[in-house]
Amino acid sequence: MNLLTSLIAVLILTLLALGVSSSAGLTYLLTVVIPYAAFAVFIVGFVYRIVQWAKAPVPFRIPTTCGQEKSLPWIKREALDNPSCLCGVIGRMALEVLLFRSLFRNTTVSMQQKRPIYDSAKWLWFFGLLFHWSLLIIVIRHLRFFIEPIAPWINGLSSVDGFFQSGIPTLYLSDAAVLAGLTFLFLRRVVSPRLRYISIFTDYFSLLLILGAVTTGLLMRHFFPVDLLQVKNLAMGWVTFSPVRAEGVGTLFYIHLCFVFTLMIWFPMSKLMHMGGVFLSPTRNLANNNRMKRHINPWNAPVKVHTYEEYEDDFRDKMKLAGLPVDKE
Repeated sequence: MNLLTSLIAVLILTLLALGVSSSAGLTYLLTVVIPYAAFAVFIVGFVYRIVQWAKAPVPFRIPTTCGQEKSLPWIKREALDNPSCLCGVIGRMALEVLLFRSLFRNTTVSMQQKRPIYDSAKWLWFFGLLFHWSLLIIVIRHLRFFIEPIAPWINGLSSVDGFFQSGIPTLYLSDAAVLAGLTFLFLRRVVSPRLRYISIFTDYFSLLLILGAVTTGLLMRHFFPVDLLQVKNLAMGWVTFSPVRAEGVGTLFYIHLCFVFTLMIWFPMSKLMHMGGVFLSPTRNLANNNRMKRHINPWNAPVKVHTYEEYEDDFRDKMKLAGLPVDKE
C-alpha cells in the first residue's frame, strides 16, 4: 500500500507537470515563482531542523564504540573506532561521511539449524556509496548552468566523468552509477520481506522522486535533447534575480523541474535530512573520554538534600530513646 501510494503521488506530479507545460501562465509559475519558493523552503527547513537537533540536550557521553578505548600505554587502542580526542572524532566523522565506514562493517543474520549465522553485507555499502557519490558529482556538474564563466574545475570533473567517451552525447559514469545505485536501493525495499514490512510512504516517495529526476535528466540528455542555451538562460535568470520564461524546452524538462522542486520542498521534512543530521549524532561526534574526564549533566535541576547530620539533629532525642547509636551526644 505504501509503495502504491508513492507511485500514485509521483504519477500525480507527472500529470501536473504535463498540465503546466500546456499553459503559459502555469509555465511562468513553475519557472519564475516556484524556484524561489522551493529554495526558500529548503534553506529555512534545513536550518530549522539543524537548530532543533543542536538544541536537544545530550547529557551523557554515548558514542558508539567498536574497539579498545584509550587506557594504559601498553594496551593498543583504536583511535578511530573509539576516539578519545577531537582529532579522533574528526577522523571518524570523515570516514563516516565520505566512505560510510559503519555501513561497511554492517552484517546480515540468517537462521541455519536454529542458530543465528552472521555474514558480511557489503552490497548495501557499495551501492549506497555509489549512489551518494554519483549524485554529488551530478549536482556539481549542474553548476555549469548557474555560473558564467564556467569554472575550469567543473569542466575538468566533467571530462573525468566522461573519460570513456561512450556514445554521443557522452555517457557520464556518474549517470550510469546513480541509476544502478537507485535501482538497487529501490529493489532492496521491494524484494526483501523484512524491509518491505518496515518501509513507509516516505521511504518509497523519496526514492521515487530522486529516480524520477534522474530518469528525466537522462532522457533529456540521450533521447529527447533539450535546448541547453535556453536552460542556461533560465538558470542564470534565477541566480541573477531576473528570471525569464524558458522557450522551446519541451514537456520533459517541465517534468524534470517538477520533480526537482518537489524534492527540494520535501527534503527538510524527510529522512533525507540525514545529510545534515549525521554531523549532530552523539553516537558519532563525541569522544569517549569518560575514564579521563568526569562529565556532569549540566541540565540537572537543583535538588534539596537532607544529610545524615541534619537527620540526626532532627531526631537525636528519639534515636536515643529507641536505643539507636548516634554520632553526636
